[in-house]
Amino acid sequence: MAKPLLQHEYRPGQRVRVTQQIPRIKDTLTIAVEGVVRRFGQQKTGSWFAHSKDNKVWLDRLEILKSDGEVVVCNLDQYSRVELLEDAPEGAGEGVGTPRG
Repeated sequence: MAKPLLQHEYRPGQRVRVTQQIPRIKDTLTIAVEGVVRRFGQQKTGSWFAHSKDNKVWLDRLEILKSDGEVVVCNLDQYSRVELLEDAPEGAGEGVGTPRG
């Protein structure tokens, strides 16, 4: 069974499965994507929000690379679950930073 990860455990090079749920009126839409972590960090959106850093809405974003080469950016929220499928190899992710806002 895959190990659920906490935010401080996301590291470049890890193979993860991100499962997100979108609650709807009659049911819940569940989406899962698997890939290798490229980067993780908070990024601000274009939306305005008073009393937050730079008066913007900030989101936790996890960028992963799928096996077919597609790059997916996941906006993580309380309905997101990130599971570790394979840990990062030694030295993976060196020189890779977190996204900037």
